[in-house]
Amino acid sequence: MTNKTVREIAEAWKKEKRPYVKQSTFAAYMLILENHVLPFFGEDYELNEKEVQTFVLKKLDANLSAKSIKDILIVLKMVMKFGVKYEWMKYYEWDIKYPTVQPNKEIEVLTVQNHKKILDFIHENFTFKNLGIYVCLSTGLRIGEVCALKWSDIDVNTGTITVQRTIERIYVIEEKRKHTELVINTPKTKNSFREIPMSKELISIIKPLKKVINDDFYVLTNENEPTEPRTYRNYYKKLMRQLDMPPLKFHGLRHSFATRCIESNCDYKTVSVILGHSNISTTLNLYVHPNMEQKKKCINKMLKFIGK
Repeated sequence: MTNKTVREIAEAWKKEKRPYVKQSTFAAYMLILENHVLPFFGEDYELNEKEVQTFVLKKLDANLSAKSIKDILIVLKMVMKFGVKYEWMKYYEWDIKYPTVQPNKEIEVLTVQNHKKILDFIHENFTFKNLGIYVCLSTGLRIGEVCALKWSDIDVNTGTITVQRTIERIYVIEEKRKHTELVINTPKTKNSFREIPMSKELISIIKPLKKVINDDFYVLTNENEPTEPRTYRNYYKKLMRQLDMPPLKFHGLRHSFATRCIESNCDYKTVSVILGHSNISTTLNLYVHPNMEQKKKCINKMLKFIGK
């Protein structure tokens, strides 16, 4: 067995991994290595549980979320397994503890009144950029998905929008050169490839446009070139201020759509599929929080069922 440092193993792992993952995924791995893994473990020859646990506690102290730390450990474990495969490193099992469990932050969403106010405003004040916000509030699209949406993805005959690409700016590290690139990619996961039905109102806005636009153009720009998420986010913030809305992140439009679906008693599986979640538990954890009244109704319904 020829021992190598984590840094040396990571270099070899990067070369092997690169052809098999999306460019954006690879860029995320490189950032994790550069910012977290190599500064702490770079010169180490082994990755035992004690060292990894110390790393986790330090990152928690630095206010990194448990989810972010778990993402780092996924990359760290891939590097370790790669090292073990070539007999450059010993394999260790980790049982990592996360002592401070933070309560789930409540998701910020628009009120029903404000949700309707934005839809009404856009209906009366059409622009292509405004249409994107209407689409997000009516379908739950992510910002990268709406920025990458082309007119060819919208079928007014079937009344559906097909989500088949996303756009994002990624941070690229190549040797000593670091820069950002705008990339158009396939969606987040295989479940993110999806068809979403449009509301009658959305179809009525889009139908006349489809007769005159170029199908190859992007919806938000109505040109051959897309707008990037950062630029569109800034436009959205400006519009929200103009409408005197409370500050809400762009992703809050997706949360607002999902929340309205749940409030309307849509079944959870359908909502999950529309959102493109990889499993229904994501939808349940994010949006389904029964209050005391709903709990009482549930128990009463059950007792009525058994004749009590």
